[in-house]
Amino acid sequence: MKFLDQAKIYLRAGDGGNGCVGFRREKFIEFGGPDGGDGGRGGDLVFEAARNLNTLIDFRYHQHFKAERGADGGGGNCTGRDGRDLVVKVPVGTEILSEDKDEVLADLSEDGQRVVLLRGGNGGWGNTRFKGPSNQAPEHANPGQIAAEMWVWLRLKLIADVGLIGLPNAGKSTFLATVTRARPKIADYPFTTLHPNLGVAHVGELEFVIADIPGLIEGAHEGAGLGDRFLGHVERCAVLLHLVDGTGEDVGAAYKTVRKELKAYGGSLAGKREIVALNKCDALDDLTRVDKLAALTKASRKKVVMLSGVSGEGRTETLRSLAKFVAGSRGEVLPEIGDEVESHNGVWAP
Repeated sequence: MKFLDQAKIYLRAGDGGNGCVGFRREKFIEFGGPDGGDGGRGGDLVFEAARNLNTLIDFRYHQHFKAERGADGGGGNCTGRDGRDLVVKVPVGTEILSEDKDEVLADLSEDGQRVVLLRGGNGGWGNTRFKGPSNQAPEHANPGQIAAEMWVWLRLKLIADVGLIGLPNAGKSTFLATVTRARPKIADYPFTTLHPNLGVAHVGELEFVIADIPGLIEGAHEGAGLGDRFLGHVERCAVLLHLVDGTGEDVGAAYKTVRKELKAYGGSLAGKREIVALNKCDALDDLTRVDKLAALTKASRKKVVMLSGVSGEGRTETLRSLAKFVAGSRGEVLPEIGDEVESHNGVWAP
């Protein structure tokens, strides 16, 4: 299934039904009087978050959503039927933005969460409502209320606990493939990952979701490369795992490039907890490892983990550190886990 995380759609609630102009005509009743009923209320436009959806691809082919109109009133004081609400299901983590993208109208971050975005129009009054001592046979009724309509943008932000960031070809997809059952495309050229990938990692009894997004390059906030549009998928993460390619010429500059793009993007990403890892260290000799580690530690001012998706070096330590941050964000306590880590069908667990 193709991944789509943005879509523009048209919404319209249901119009109200028209009121009825009617009069009683019954045998042996000399003065029948008015009996026109009210129109029914139009249906609401409702959004609901559904966990079984993970992309907005359906909205590429279905872009217009209209709730049902209320039925017109009838004679005999019959009120028209209310229009049915239209429930639009979207993936958990979907934001609904105004047409100019300046305002967030709704944020559906929990499974089953519902938001009534547009209310249906009220039904018009029938002529019975207008009768009185001075007007005992009114011949007019109100039309139904015209419902609101609007264009909106849907923007999906994946619900993940850990976000993988780094330059293109930093080894993010390889790490995801070794610690989860995810099978992202892996190749020896930049921009292999063109859309976010998700995987579930296990540390003891704790499960958490890892999101791998396309790599950033300098100028991503201005649209360079694939831009920074995918950074929204890691805004909700508890911790970021920043992978730096150890085979690169300047690991310090690589780290600072990504950090610069995070700050330019905003959204509190630059202030999120971060674990820095020098990746692909299996390809480095001892002297080079020491030099690269020192350079990255100086640039990041953090403790740097030596990591290799191929040999497995540093994988256990990294997963445990990620699990502690995730457990802390959930208000849980991570239980003590052993020293050995074994593979089970692609899932690494103590």
